[in-house]
Amino acid sequence: MNYRQRTLESEVLRAVVHFPAVLVTGPRRSGKTTLLRHLFPSCQHVLLEDPDIVARVQADPHAFLDSLSLPVILDEIQNTPSLFSYIRSRIDQDPARKGQWLLTGSQEAPLMKGASESMAGRAAVFTLLPLSAEESPNTTLRLGGFPEVQAAPEVADIWFRSYVQTYLERDVRAVTSIRDLATFRRFMGLLASRCGQMLNKTELAAPLGVSVPTLTQWLNILEVTGQIILTPPYFENFGKRIVKTPKLYFTDSGLAAALLGVRNEEDLAISPFRGPLFEGLIASEIVKHRLNRGLDRGLYTFRDRQGLEVDFVIDQGNRRFLLIEAKATRTPMPDDGRSLTRLASTMSRSDVVTRAFVVHEDTTHRSARAPLRPGVQAVGWHSLHTLLDENAC
Repeated sequence: MNYRQRTLESEVLRAVVHFPAVLVTGPRRSGKTTLLRHLFPSCQHVLLEDPDIVARVQADPHAFLDSLSLPVILDEIQNTPSLFSYIRSRIDQDPARKGQWLLTGSQEAPLMKGASESMAGRAAVFTLLPLSAEESPNTTLRLGGFPEVQAAPEVADIWFRSYVQTYLERDVRAVTSIRDLATFRRFMGLLASRCGQMLNKTELAAPLGVSVPTLTQWLNILEVTGQIILTPPYFENFGKRIVKTPKLYFTDSGLAAALLGVRNEEDLAISPFRGPLFEGLIASEIVKHRLNRGLDRGLYTFRDRQGLEVDFVIDQGNRRFLLIEAKATRTPMPDDGRSLTRLASTMSRSDVVTRAFVVHEDTTHRSARAPLRPGVQAVGWHSLHTLLDENAC
């Protein structure tokens, strides 16, 4: 499988000059190990999923660390969280040595707990999601961005089925003691059918026969393991009563499509979920763009109680905002930007600078930007990253 250059590379290379440790988190199989081994090919690589290695760490962590040649890549460190405190001690003995500990992990919340307690100020932390359209022309609505899916699209259905099974058996059980994995698998499928909707926990819990607290725990598992994106509402009051419920998306549109039984482009073309899946793809691309540049997510949704709704509000700092509507069409119409015009008009009264775009499916890889209505432009989704770079200035 050929290596795809990752946008995050420059941030990681910048960090190793200034921090003793670098920690790359993200969903399983998103390319974390491949990234570090590509950037640091001469480093020793140790996979902390090997039972013998884990046993060595648990039996004598000092002896294990003594056996390493620095700098070292410690892969899937969430399997040996006790190592954080021992690594911290070694860093503190010689804090001037930078870029010696290169760590990866697939479970963000437990990993962050160990890192925050033991590695504060010592480790630069990044999140790597699957490939974006900026990084690979093979990132599509149906296939998503996992590198292995893009390398063998003809067996994408088998890969996703195996991925879900592996995810359930390893990551989910590692985070919490879920006994009924079959119901959790049904929960994932049900969640995929709610992509792009306001999160309603009661509605989700009822058909599964679980309590709302249980469902909340399950949502947290999916979020901390990087499988879903919950987009919070933008809370600033522009003279409106805001709906304070997040919207739900899958991090990878290919995984969501697979959970919905979409096996090919023909299925996708007639699927009632095509629109929500496309909206989720745009949400994921925005988050990837920002995380790959070392920024916070800065992504919100907007909905008020009078029915005004805008898919995405991106806070770019200094009271500058980018407003985006995602439309699964190759022919956007002026009415598709109506909500953008209304929200931009409201926000402009609060000394806020906004730009508004309808992001739509491409007829070519680089659909020309075109005016749609006053103050709103239409742009094909493959030009989204260029648009985000422009508005970050």
